[in-house]
Amino acid sequence: MAVRVSDIRNMSAEERNSKLKELRDELMHERGVSAMGGAPTNPGAIRSLKTGIARILTVQREEDEI
Repeated sequence: MAVRVSDIRNMSAEERNSKLKELRDELMHERGVSAMGGAPTNPGAIRSLKTGIARILTVQREEDEI
């Protein structure tokens, strides 16, 4: 689940967009489980997903500036 910055930089723009969509979908699912009062399977999953999303968005913004 952890996404490394070096891996993100090696991805194409399409791969990055698909990975971003995948992470956002998974985050929505985890938040839904949490909101329903269910016990999370992995307590650090939400934080990890949010960090991965932020890393992808950061790399995208850096490449847009160039």
